[in-house]
Amino acid sequence: MKNTQYTAELVKYIPFLYVIWSDELISPSEIAVFEKAVANDALSKENKTTLKKWVNPNKSPSDDTLRSWKTVIDQSGVKLIESDPYPLTYFSMRLKNGIEAIEEPDESLKYIEINLGIQPNHYHHLFDVKIEASTGAQFYSAEKIDTILKGDRAEHIDKFRKSLNDPIFNFEILREKRDFREQVLAQVKHLGKEGYGAMAFSEAYGGINNMPIYSSIFENLMYAGGSLTIKFGVQFGLFGGSIQNLGTKKHHDAYLKETGEAKLLGCFAMTETRHGSNVRGVRTTATYVKETDSIVIETPGENDNKEYIGNALHSSMATVFAQLIVDGKNEGVHAILVKIRDENGNLTEGVRIEDNGYKLGLNGVDNGKIWFTNVAVPRENLLNKYGDIDKDGIYTSPIENPNKRFFTMLGTLVGGRICVAKGALSGAKKALTIAVKYALQRRQFNSDKKIQEDIIMDYPTHQLRLIKPIAKSYVYHSVLDKLIEDYAVSKEEERRQIETQVAALKATITWFSNNTIQECREACGGKGYLLENEIPYIKGDVDIFTTFEGDNTVLIQLAAKGILTDFKTEFNSDNFMDVLKFLGTKLSDRLTTINPVFTNKTDKEHLFDVDFHKEALEYRTRRLTFSAASRIQKYVKKGIPSYLAFLKVQTHLVALGKAYSKELSYNAFSDFIETVNDEKTKFLFKKLATLFALSEIEEDAAWYLEHGYISSNKSKAIKKRVERLCSELRPHVNTLVDGFGIPENCIHAPIVKA
Repeated sequence: MKNTQYTAELVKYIPFLYVIWSDELISPSEIAVFEKAVANDALSKENKTTLKKWVNPNKSPSDDTLRSWKTVIDQSGVKLIESDPYPLTYFSMRLKNGIEAIEEPDESLKYIEINLGIQPNHYHHLFDVKIEASTGAQFYSAEKIDTILKGDRAEHIDKFRKSLNDPIFNFEILREKRDFREQVLAQVKHLGKEGYGAMAFSEAYGGINNMPIYSSIFENLMYAGGSLTIKFGVQFGLFGGSIQNLGTKKHHDAYLKETGEAKLLGCFAMTETRHGSNVRGVRTTATYVKETDSIVIETPGENDNKEYIGNALHSSMATVFAQLIVDGKNEGVHAILVKIRDENGNLTEGVRIEDNGYKLGLNGVDNGKIWFTNVAVPRENLLNKYGDIDKDGIYTSPIENPNKRFFTMLGTLVGGRICVAKGALSGAKKALTIAVKYALQRRQFNSDKKIQEDIIMDYPTHQLRLIKPIAKSYVYHSVLDKLIEDYAVSKEEERRQIETQVAALKATITWFSNNTIQECREACGGKGYLLENEIPYIKGDVDIFTTFEGDNTVLIQLAAKGILTDFKTEFNSDNFMDVLKFLGTKLSDRLTTINPVFTNKTDKEHLFDVDFHKEALEYRTRRLTFSAASRIQKYVKKGIPSYLAFLKVQTHLVALGKAYSKELSYNAFSDFIETVNDEKTKFLFKKLATLFALSEIEEDAAWYLEHGYISSNKSKAIKKRVERLCSELRPHVNTLVDGFGIPENCIHAPIVKA
């Protein structure tokens, strides 16, 4: 091929043109950026005309032209250095001038590089030149990102993170569950002594009455270990929380301070072998005996025992959920404090406890089974905020409706469900941090023209598998922080909507976390399978998060049920048909025919537009709500009981609950971004939000295509944009995982420090 000669003015633009056309994502916005740069540059009219011709989207450069550009680059001998402030700009300037030293970047080239988001990942495999690779850019501050995420909880979080440097939290592989449990017990007692367990309690009982800060302690504790986090949560969140939220002052005075200090160890005995998610159907009974003024706890059958109870082998007291029988009448499920061990650690009469044994993970937590045989406790042990028995043996409740009473009681414990989601997300963040830092060091594969192997973080597939979940982690972090803040200040009448949100998010985020941790394990290859590199521990520990504090499939349907009834009525209530009618009226007029122009729109401005993201996510939720309601209504009209109609659309409801959680998450993160004052970080967060939204649309592309919301061309454009965004974020990936704020002492994996 004949070598084409170009002027120096054109040469400096050739690397940019080659990248742009190789990227195959040239759009009107990219053309506008390029043309503006050229217009402001001191070029000859002839060269400006040539450059404008080369960015005509209707007539791409010929293959000969592209090869001639490549020849200019390859034969120059100029090296591209990724550690330069603006790598492609500096490279192009060296190509033009033939000199190494550059003091100031060319403003026109710099403008293109910044505004098109061109990153080294886009071009270093295109050029047949030697590249000095770097693990990442320092354009953004991880410390600033972490500070923004901590918000007004920063002082408490920073203090707690420093406390994790105590040698008692040092990582150690303990294969014997007895040794592991003793280690975790000592750690929990240490945290109780330091005052961290009582954060959600009032000052009178050693706390600061701050549930959001308690939840932040919980999520950061996950970095030190899953078993420690869960035992901490059982002791202070579940057992202590049940006393605080379901009991009254007499119970607070008697038990809360010692519970917060871990001097009184307790467990939360709700789940039964035959009844897991269906708390209302538990079989354990608590019968009031007027003659002895006591409540007798009884396990009616061998399989009606309390199951999988954390802290069961170390506790001296249990909060037992049972059917309260007063004067022959079942008043529904209530919580009663039951002493299960004496001062010497011996089981009290009538109590039988067995070890659940080894588990997939969390083997530092002492889970057990508990049976009760004629175990009597004082009447005063009934946690009586929502139901009480007076000295005359008469039951009273401030909430007359038994259903409302039951759900109000459970609603007070929903904060624990938020903490579970936060803890799972922390597991994903830690796994991502390990996987990313390993990927920034690990090299493999080279070409016949390159001696040095590639960093695996530079592979587009690796970027997709790790950077997408990083973006989602930031989004989910934001929505959970908002949720715990809303929950902390909510009134009882507002709790039902929050419960719906929590149910959806707990399910979605714990599923996301497990999938992410598995991806990280695979991304680290065989190294990720070694216990010393921590991911196997994280994987085993977080797995159970999908089923405790509510089975995810049940919870996601519960969320859908709340959406369908507009948070006002129960699914099987008498006015269920009225609710369906209301939903149909409210939604049908909004499900209008989609504009074909919108369906086919693929330019960058549109795909990056917040309004498009919100509309797309809302449309999916809205459409699924309407279609689910319509299906149920058809079944009910045929005489099928509403409960059975509900069962017939279970898979539909799962899809609805998931869609709702994604919309909720994106909206919360978008609102959060608007509160960020630092413009540089704000820009980064907007890019993460865009990646989240486009990823979700891409993952549900089949549904959007089925409903005519997007065209096949738009679906392809979204896929390309997702890949491009991951590539643009690649130089900042180390900063992004450092922005999670994981204490250095909490990451021990050798593959991170190698």
